[in-house]
Amino acid sequence: MVVKKWFQCQMWKLLLVNTLSCGLEVCMAAGTVYIPPLLLQAGMEERYMTMMLAVTPVLGLIFIPMIGSASDSWRGRFGRRTPFIWILSLGVLLGLQIIPQARRLTLLISPQHPQWVQAGMQAAAVCLVEFCAQACLTLLLALLSDLFPGDEENRKAFSVNSLMTSLGGCLGFLLPSVDWSQVPIAVYLGGQEAFVYTLLTLLFFGCLLSTTCIKEEAGVRGERKILVHPPLKSLGSRCCPFPFLLRPRCLRDVLCRRASEGLSMLHHLYAVCTHVPQVIWRLFVAEVCSWMALMSVMLFFADFMGEGLYQGVPGADPESQERKHYDEGVRMASLALFLQCAVSVLCSTLMDRWVALLGAKVVYTSGVALLLLATTVMSVTDSVMMVTVMAAVTGYTLCVLQVLPYTLLCLYHSDRKIFFKSSRPRPLERTESNDPTLAKPVPSCGPPAKHQAVGLIPPVAEPSVESPHLSLLVAGGDRAEADSTQVSNRGMGFDMAILEGAYLLSQLLPAMCLGSIVQLTNSVRAYMACACCFSLLALLFARRVVYSHADLQC
Repeated sequence: MVVKKWFQCQMWKLLLVNTLSCGLEVCMAAGTVYIPPLLLQAGMEERYMTMMLAVTPVLGLIFIPMIGSASDSWRGRFGRRTPFIWILSLGVLLGLQIIPQARRLTLLISPQHPQWVQAGMQAAAVCLVEFCAQACLTLLLALLSDLFPGDEENRKAFSVNSLMTSLGGCLGFLLPSVDWSQVPIAVYLGGQEAFVYTLLTLLFFGCLLSTTCIKEEAGVRGERKILVHPPLKSLGSRCCPFPFLLRPRCLRDVLCRRASEGLSMLHHLYAVCTHVPQVIWRLFVAEVCSWMALMSVMLFFADFMGEGLYQGVPGADPESQERKHYDEGVRMASLALFLQCAVSVLCSTLMDRWVALLGAKVVYTSGVALLLLATTVMSVTDSVMMVTVMAAVTGYTLCVLQVLPYTLLCLYHSDRKIFFKSSRPRPLERTESNDPTLAKPVPSCGPPAKHQAVGLIPPVAEPSVESPHLSLLVAGGDRAEADSTQVSNRGMGFDMAILEGAYLLSQLLPAMCLGSIVQLTNSVRAYMACACCFSLLALLFARRVVYSHADLQC
């Protein structure tokens, strides 16, 4: 009876934690549909709109490690992760309120210069939502690690997390695909976007309330630290962790330590880039090109449908036919992305069987080849139905990119002497700590929850090291301490971070360049044409990826 009650309690706790992950994915998926159209409607040029989408990955690379480090060393009555999750969630809620009401707020603040103020306000709100949501998802993975430390518990926890985030992505793409403009409350709130963002706010707030029922066991599992940030650890007994409340001398010490850590982190980043095995570099390059192709489709698909296929104008008067056509195209794009997400979820349940039957090389190459075919068709056809079908087909590619790279990385680490023999030894290696509270890493190949994958989720004993999201948490801070010690084994966490970096970098290049290309060609079809070129590069580099021992001779 006692065991049964404990199991039920653990299951409820697992569902409550992943409920918030689901809510965050709903918001991020809906933002993928609405953010480009809203920025264009605010008067932002195409090139600046795409550049704005590059801000969030950069902020994430810089600040998420700091937030993760601070949460690792935090000690309070509400636990280590929960206070940070609440603060970041408040940022998400604030951004969800500002985005649809930016025009009204602009007229109140600056009636004489509404256009550029509105664009700036919406851009800031978009960055706030995307950054806070990504950081919060990372901390939720850390919280799962704290609450479910055992191998079996960990496997179940991350399987449920992947499923919930997949469902959240489907729901997030489905909501904008429905025409809510005729609903009376939508008319009262100000239109389709305002109504959808109100639904997102209520849904996310309900998910956030679920975290109030979660009690972190800081005295037991919470002591299994991922890392301790040196300045906060050494100064915690003497100073407040917030620099603006410190005495001048203490503040100077903190700033000096931060500067030293920054230089050390740059040194380690350089070491990582120059001492990565050839097999991982090949996989990294192929994944960057593949994700660039797919992200070029996903990030700008709504604008492509609205302007390219439906001949709409985002900046037109809300009551004009051009604007109505554009809004209809955005809804259709949302439906296509929902189908893409659903196909990805279905494929993930069969991915392990396909890999076992056909082999990793055939599955990975077929996924990239299918993306090349889909982007080529979308670049030349005017059929809405054909474009929708092609977008849904790319769900297979999405599933492949979420699973296969991490499966291959596990293969490399399962026989390091063979796969890494041609690589120079890295000075930046994992170390075994003398601290008995630190868990030893166990190799894992769990894919990140970037919306969809549900299948092929193996045990993850230490997500802070093994999970690609959480490996970013250890990219800064006490990386400086790793220089002083070396071991013979490569750390899985470093290599997971490299693959996660491929996903983040894949958003930067399209976001920085595609807007200017679209303005130069004066056609949104340039989005799909560029995606087609990236797909071709990905297919070429995919042939160089090492899928087995036999490929080492290539």
